[in-house]
Amino acid sequence: MISLDSLTIEARQAFEGLQDQVGRLEQVLRTKDQIIELQNQKIRLLNFKLWGPKGETLSPAQTALLFQEASVTSAEIQKEASQPPAQKENPLPRAKPARSNHPGREKLPEHLERREVIIPCHPKDCLCDQCGQERPIIGYERSEELVCDPATFHVRVTLREKRGSHCQEEQGVATAPAPAKIVPKSKLSDEFIIEVLAKKYGQHLPVYRQCADLSDNHGIDLSRATVTASLLAAGGLLTAVVRAQAQELRLSSYLQADETTVPVQTGEKSGRNHRAFIWEYSQPGGPVVFDFQMGRGREGPEKFLMGFRGTLQCDGYAAYDKLGEGITYAGCMAHARRGFVEAAKLAPQNPLPLEIIERISQLYAVEEKARQAGLGPAERQALRQSQSAPVMEALKLRLVEIRQQIPPAGKLAQACDYTLGQWSRLEEYLKNGLVEIDNNWCEGAMRPLALGRKNWLHLGSPEAGPKVAAIASIVETCRRLDINLRTYLKDVLPKLGDWPANRVAELTPTAWKAAQTKKS
Repeated sequence: MISLDSLTIEARQAFEGLQDQVGRLEQVLRTKDQIIELQNQKIRLLNFKLWGPKGETLSPAQTALLFQEASVTSAEIQKEASQPPAQKENPLPRAKPARSNHPGREKLPEHLERREVIIPCHPKDCLCDQCGQERPIIGYERSEELVCDPATFHVRVTLREKRGSHCQEEQGVATAPAPAKIVPKSKLSDEFIIEVLAKKYGQHLPVYRQCADLSDNHGIDLSRATVTASLLAAGGLLTAVVRAQAQELRLSSYLQADETTVPVQTGEKSGRNHRAFIWEYSQPGGPVVFDFQMGRGREGPEKFLMGFRGTLQCDGYAAYDKLGEGITYAGCMAHARRGFVEAAKLAPQNPLPLEIIERISQLYAVEEKARQAGLGPAERQALRQSQSAPVMEALKLRLVEIRQQIPPAGKLAQACDYTLGQWSRLEEYLKNGLVEIDNNWCEGAMRPLALGRKNWLHLGSPEAGPKVAAIASIVETCRRLDINLRTYLKDVLPKLGDWPANRVAELTPTAWKAAQTKKS
């Protein structure tokens, strides 16, 4: 080996220069390796999040039909992706040729049983207002609508009495009034519309698949546009109820909030959807309101929560900050824990994330103890102060210690920074026994709308957004309150069109259930 001392000054300087370059290159390579590792962590994390059905498994025919829906969820994508290849390529039983001249309303199938319902005239209309004699029945105003019973279909023939006067040939005719309907003059009955709505938003069965089933199994051909328009009409009626329900929430002292994206067809961007948002506001075990907004700015929650005074539990998104005076913010322990779970997945050999997860598990063990004992808010607050507060104090000290020991760019550091940044809000549940430890009630209600960022394919238009949000609000509220959705909608929807605006609060699921309980 040649000694450096034996080299000339020029050679020694050149060698030392090469050593410096090698050192700089090694540093560059280490930096690149760190960047690559961080990117690999992000990729692996996305793979964890994007589990479930993949929309790319759908055929072009299915995709084209789903784009005609008012809304599409990931559960519907999963159902469609599991269809046999033949049904994927030909999702409808037959294709009908386009008609240049519409012949008028299609008649309901003749093979269906007709059950006549005769609506008599009002007693005062049965007597002639001139001579006082009873008016004879001279005919009926006839209309037909499709009715759905479980697994059977029939056509309801409504015969509205027409009575004529003995002494008046033209002005002496009285006709029984038409019954209130969700969609006036529609050939689809209220029962049928409610059944399609329940399957669409409760069982995630697309409208076009329901129409295909009717054609395949019952010989009933219905236009998807007609059915979808009926659903949106129902959603339009329910928006008034949901506004009243939102007022109920604003009068409470504790709310949870969350949001998720929903692409919307606007026609402004060719081949691209606008990214809108659905915000959720709810009480644990109580009413739920979904609010559709075209953006994710503070304007949405600020407008919805105007007048609210109490505790708002949410994640760390900045749009929830500074929404008005009188609002106390509570954090979500599940959001904080999630960062450490992701760090543990990315680095299974690192004991630090598992240590923090175990400490947080001790807090949840206290919550389980309170739940099993059936403690009220005051008792639960006392239990938290005695058992959870010391764990929280030790957890904060440990997070600060860990954060000082690890590099700043990793997932574990991000989890520590988020948790410590939210700490004053995370401690809020210790002071109020009414507040939950996390936002899981809220996220649970959001799950049917969004199981991750790709759950909604699209909304058909911005106008459909508030109507779909109203339907989802009623469906989820009825589920939480243990209300039969079909029974509630059958009673409320038909009369909403003529219901006084100042009495809509009487028809919210909460008020409706209380009235039913009082009757029984």
